[in-house]
Amino acid sequence: MKNNFKKVLFVIGLLHSINTFSQSAPFNISLEPINIEGLGGLQSFSFGQHNGKWLIIGGRLDGLHRRQPFATFDKAGHNTQLVVIDPVRKQKWTAPINSLPVPLQEQLKSTNMQYYQVGKYLYLFGGYGYSATLGDHTTFPNLAAIDVPATIDAIIGNTSFSAYFRQMSDPQFQVTGGSLEKINNTFYLVGGQKFIGRYNPMGPDHGPGFEQVYTEQIRKFNLTDDGTTIIIQHFPSITDSLNLHRRDYNVTAQIMPNDQEGITAFSGVFQQSINLPFLNCVNIDSTGYEVNNSFAQYYNHYDCPNFPIYSASSKEMNTVFFGGIAQYYVSEGILTQNNDVPFVKTIARVSRNANGKMTEYKLPIEMPSFLGAGSEIIPNENLPRYANGVIKYDELPNDTTLVGYIYGGISSTNENIFWINNGTQSMATSQVFKVNLVKNDRLAAHELNEQSIGSLQVRTYPDTEDGSLLVKYNISKTTTVRISLRSMDGQKIADEVLKNQSPGEHRFSKKVNSMIKGGTYLLIVETDYEKATLKIVVEI
Repeated sequence: MKNNFKKVLFVIGLLHSINTFSQSAPFNISLEPINIEGLGGLQSFSFGQHNGKWLIIGGRLDGLHRRQPFATFDKAGHNTQLVVIDPVRKQKWTAPINSLPVPLQEQLKSTNMQYYQVGKYLYLFGGYGYSATLGDHTTFPNLAAIDVPATIDAIIGNTSFSAYFRQMSDPQFQVTGGSLEKINNTFYLVGGQKFIGRYNPMGPDHGPGFEQVYTEQIRKFNLTDDGTTIIIQHFPSITDSLNLHRRDYNVTAQIMPNDQEGITAFSGVFQQSINLPFLNCVNIDSTGYEVNNSFAQYYNHYDCPNFPIYSASSKEMNTVFFGGIAQYYVSEGILTQNNDVPFVKTIARVSRNANGKMTEYKLPIEMPSFLGAGSEIIPNENLPRYANGVIKYDELPNDTTLVGYIYGGISSTNENIFWINNGTQSMATSQVFKVNLVKNDRLAAHELNEQSIGSLQVRTYPDTEDGSLLVKYNISKTTTVRISLRSMDGQKIADEVLKNQSPGEHRFSKKVNSMIKGGTYLLIVETDYEKATLKIVVEI
């Protein structure tokens, strides 16, 4: 669900004083489109797989949700079929879900369910959609379990699959837009929200009301299943109202520098203080969690296809992200900030070294159009993997390897469509891409995003209360901070010298009344040891 704040005032580009540099990389990525005749478009779905065939459940048949409450997340966009896809033979089969009990039908038609496959069973948690039983949109408080191989065979054979579906209720699972991973034998349901009613970007007090409650939690539980009875053992949840206030984002299995299983929650929306994505991340292991404020992720902020890969020999963890939606992207070689949080084409990776230091890189290829939001990468089952699904880099051949396939998602006609969206500016795509990894490619060169590891981490925000330009920055030690705002022809608009500023986050606010629409300005933030220069374009 998109943010509901007023239209943004500024697009900000980082200039050459903090430019990016090419770095050698452990691999390259290539995309190869394939066509499966008759396959429909779908976004924000769940999937399981068996012997190379995919079972696709839930999701939406339309593109980016509209702003009007009567039109957004309407019943016509529900996916009311189960879909089986064979990407090798380029075949697909479908079956309606109307033979299942109504409670199962309602949950299986929902969008943004959390899901995880263990052996032959796919487990679906929560999800948001319309419930005819309740006469309203809701987040479902259910867990569904599906026998994937049996269901695939039944759909291909056109026989009944009802016996392969089970469902139970649990209020802890009334979540949408979160993510489900495992550490060892324990499930971690990270973030997300409970949303009841129709989405309305003007808020719950204008027009159709709604209830929106972020979990702000990591919910931990064990699940045992004998094929008939599912037993859930809940553990105490971890609550952090500031740092876990996240949804619709990438939460990915990791191998930590100590070679133990972990999880990283990358970015996410929205910060409590302003409706913009988080730039930091949360690292989770079996002992707890840690917020990493020394790293900033500028690309790929919303949920998008991604895969994790770890080298035990170098203790380097890499996570690769494909397109989606983000506050930042590169335009004409300049890192550009757009607070409308647009669709992007960026393919990037986040690397964690043996010391735990995280760094962001932009890959030399991009998505062919504005793709990735609400799509999934369905992994190659035959790759060497750790128990949590992370690819074992050291065991891959020194050649090209099929990592998996990207399927579906939202295809947008432009970067920013939310405020003009009438349902025609985007669609759910049926496109499938092979994702290939080329190991030890001597030509592999990825662009280091120096801002991802810089200590200043300058961010600018519109202040919708009084029209000010708000600048936030961090300093790592006591220093003098110089802030300068100038027109492109050098005319001084503001000069501030802030002496003896202590370590931590600081704010500087400046009225923008003197700025003209369409004007371009320079903002320079400089300490005794670091400097960042931003280009500000006043759009509105």
